[in-house]
Amino acid sequence: MLRNAAPKGVPVTDAPPTPALPLRQLGFEHLAAVLDLGHRVYDTEAMPYTGWSLSAVAGHLDAPDSACLVALDGDRVAGFVLGSVSFEQRADWGYLEWIAVDPAYQGRGVATRLVKECCVRLAAAGAVCVVTDVERRNTASAELMRRNGFTEQATVSLFVRPLVDSSRSDAAAPRRHLTRAAAERVR
Repeated sequence: MLRNAAPKGVPVTDAPPTPALPLRQLGFEHLAAVLDLGHRVYDTEAMPYTGWSLSAVAGHLDAPDSACLVALDGDRVAGFVLGSVSFEQRADWGYLEWIAVDPAYQGRGVATRLVKECCVRLAAAGAVCVVTDVERRNTASAELMRRNGFTEQATVSLFVRPLVDSSRSDAAAPRRHLTRAAAERVR
């Protein structure tokens, strides 16, 4: 799943121009800042069935053909992207799963540079295409992907079946539990 960071009420339209920030391979020295940025910008309500955690990052870092990058402003992580080769049962597909840009750097082309470089590295590693997914309401991320050559191929719906009696007062528990569990993984 692409966990594009939708800004939490942060306007980005008046962002001043920024010189191109260098992109570097994500290293262990960036982990704390990447995790913190993800915690700050990912909307856990939008995708309650997944979570942001160290294991989400490690899964890509540990992949043989990872395309995990950070955009740096000095020592500050301004944004990151996590991608790797191998999507589901397709070893020849790249997977761009996570991308986030610090709200202070949004609207300055950082996300576009991260997406492009991630795709270049996945292609160099043998990927014949790159897949990603964006939550339906995350229009900013969907537009980012379209601008970078991605096209919509399928729509998937998440179905949830509560396993409690709806007449009980705690009938909403599965939804709350699902969201709480995701929030714990994301925070």
